[in-house]
Amino acid sequence: MGHDRPVTLAAIAGAHGVTGDVRLKLFGDGVATLRRHLDRPGGFNGGALTLTLVRDDGKGGALARFAECTDRTTAERLRGTVLTVPRSTLPPLDEGEYYHADLIGLSAVSSDGAALGTCIAIDNFGAGDVIEVQRPDGKCFMVPMRPEAVPAWDDTRLVIAAAWVEAS
Repeated sequence: MGHDRPVTLAAIAGAHGVTGDVRLKLFGDGVATLRRHLDRPGGFNGGALTLTLVRDDGKGGALARFAECTDRTTAERLRGTVLTVPRSTLPPLDEGEYYHADLIGLSAVSSDGAALGTCIAIDNFGAGDVIEVQRPDGKCFMVPMRPEAVPAWDDTRLVIAAAWVEAS
């Protein structure tokens, strides 16, 4: 796996207040993941942003402050900016765990060996992660990221149970 490729943890949704704070849309494990990068000089976006404060907003997002952003105008300019860190800075995973970034772009194959396409997204509608696979013809299907549907994966491919492919 590319351990130095950028992994997106959040996106700046807009300014909050007048002191340069921003609202964040969170990806992955949210605030806990961001806190690991607090006060790391230039910890985000290849050295461009240093996170100095982050707190849960109670609505599924977060409020944050960056050393490089000290007023509302600068904060507004950052709207839409995604916050990335090198994959190598994320903590190691336990067996059966994965980072979304590690699955996106993987080839998907059926448990009976048929090539299915490529994992293009991972969504969570409230009942666990769902992977979206795009077939070569451009059509997409979704499968829950659970052992009965995706019995195996590694850093080159996802194996999807044939029964789940037919149901999609």
